Amino acid sequence: MSILDMAETASQRRDVFHTSFLTPPVIKEAMLAIEKLAGIKAVAQGGYPQAERCRISVGHPDSMKSNPDVVAALSISGNFRLEPCSHGDFLGAILGAGITREKVGDILLQEERGAQVLVDPDLVDYLTSTLEKVGKVGVSCTQIPLLALEYEPPKTKSFKTVESSLRVDAVASAGFKISRTKLGSLISSGDVRVNWSPVSKSGATLKAGDVVSVSGMGRLKD
Repeated sequence: MSILDMAETASQRRDVFHTSFLTPPVIKEAMLAIEKLAGIKAVAQGGYPQAERCRISVGHPDSMKSNPDVVAALSISGNFRLEPCSHGDFLGAILGAGITREKVGDILLQEERGAQVLVDPDLVDYLTSTLEKVGKVGVSCTQIPLLALEYEPPKTKSFKTVESSLRVDAVASAGFKISRTKLGSLISSGDVRVNWSPVSKSGATLKAGDVVSVSGMGRLKD
């Protein structure tokens, strides 16, 4: 069922429906389309204000007097001091437990301590009882309140760089002030994204307006 069909059905039934976790471009497009429908309220939630991946809840305004509880937070903790793990490692461990990508929201890395992960509430009991390792590190997985999420409000700054090309590795290494070698390893581990899609090649060419993000480092706009 498309999001618009979901919205119309929710309005007719005076019920509330929820999407899976969506990427920012899909969220933006869907919210703009829903705004044009009469008698529908929509809210996008990702667990914290700057969340990239969110679920959209749609319904008749009378049925959505409060925001639905559609996102849960998990703490995946372990000793990662000697075995650092990336965003891709945590995501891989969750998907390896049989979870589909659309059931998982943002992953907030906590360096040596592990990560905090946003998920569909229906998965909490399963993941807390089955997730035991991320990479080679033994972990404990527990539910935490959304208010316990640790994230930093986005900081904005401008930079200028002269590059011979708009390759993602050239622009991102200048913007994030890291070496191309380090950036190459981040690309290999799935931690570099352009317009919220993972990049597989260092030589990928950027266009004006593209958003480049590196897990744990922030975003830059070309």
